[in-house]
Amino acid sequence: MTYSQALSKRIQELCKKRNITVNKLATLSGITQSTLDNIVKGNSKDPRIRTLHRIAVGLGMTVSELLDFPEMNNSVFEDE
Repeated sequence: MTYSQALSKRIQELCKKRNITVNKLATLSGITQSTLDNIVKGNSKDPRIRTLHRIAVGLGMTVSELLDFPEMNNSVFEDE
């Protein structure tokens, strides 16, 4: 699994858990839908920490909480 795949999976799971769409998360996060779509589709390989912070805030969590999940913690990612 690549970093972008792991992050995409995490965002999709959190949206599902909160019963919101990716579009709604973009609105809550204050980022464009196209930016979030690119992250979720894996087109954005290495989103900036500022973007991750906005996504985390939109989900009502910290960046640490956003990135604290098994696929992220138990993997060594190669450069994509």
